[in-house]
Amino acid sequence: MIEEIEELRRQALAEIAAAVELQALEELRVRHLGRRSRLREAMSQLGSLPADQRPALGATSGGAQKAIQEALDQRRATLIEAAEGGTALDVTLPGHRPLRGRLHPLNSLAEELSSIFQRLGFAVVDGPEMEDEYHNFDALNTPADHPARDLHATFYLEGGGLLRTHTSTVQIRIMETTPPPVRVVAPGRCYRRDTVDATHHFVFHQIEGLYVDRHVSMADLKGTIEAMGRQLLGPQTKVRFRPHFFPFTEPSVEYDFSCSLCRGEGRGCRVCKGTGWVEISGAGMVDPAVFAAVGYDPERYTGFAFGAGIDRIAMIRYGIDDIRLFLESDLRFTRQF
Repeated sequence: MIEEIEELRRQALAEIAAAVELQALEELRVRHLGRRSRLREAMSQLGSLPADQRPALGATSGGAQKAIQEALDQRRATLIEAAEGGTALDVTLPGHRPLRGRLHPLNSLAEELSSIFQRLGFAVVDGPEMEDEYHNFDALNTPADHPARDLHATFYLEGGGLLRTHTSTVQIRIMETTPPPVRVVAPGRCYRRDTVDATHHFVFHQIEGLYVDRHVSMADLKGTIEAMGRQLLGPQTKVRFRPHFFPFTEPSVEYDFSCSLCRGEGRGCRVCKGTGWVEISGAGMVDPAVFAAVGYDPERYTGFAFGAGIDRIAMIRYGIDDIRLFLESDLRFTRQF
């Protein structure tokens, strides 16, 4: 491993010294120091090595990273100085291609999820992010004394209203205006007063689905979620249901996908923490009280609802261990996708 890191260092320094454009230098930085670089992968394996091997590998990896960064800084300064010092225009030089924009990984994943559900017969719908308590809580069978309505959990606005805590509000608005059968998904931003850390943020992204018709069952729900997981993460993906409670579904479950990084084997995996499973979100059969709130006959219709955290799925899919990276607007991060 140490010999490999030394070889990576020599190769990186040689390529940096040969770079003649700032754009090429930036590409080298991503290749050798980016989150998916071979050097980062080697450094991430430190914890799995015997204790007596860690200091040597740590010192070698750290030295390589420092040397590559210093070489990048020096070469960048040299190229900038050369560009600013030039006075003549050489029309024989090749032109510079403008940087092309690209979708943010969360937007790209939301579009992919929407496309998957459209192929399953769902329509994609949208709704307001500024909501009222009725659509966000009351119509979803969440009474006034429920903990989710606490000031410490929800963003309330002056003059009334709040920022929606889930995209289930869109489901209520659709059912209020559309008779069954209904089959929709609603992607969008949500807001909760969470303490920001590597796995939580006060802004997050969801896609929620709703299917209401005659004779809809839990088997339909599981089949839909399995189809989503396998199209998104690969045909080997498995789904696990665990009993849970949500005010707006009964029975309710939380569902997990088998870890795509370790293929469900666990064994020290940093994504699933060795369990082989990754928690995705909640689902269940729509509670009759929700049907009553929107004027549906619960004796005639049944339905299921499910949610999925787009941020969490993106972290699993791309091996990202810090949710804050999605909202920092760092082009060095987004250009890797």
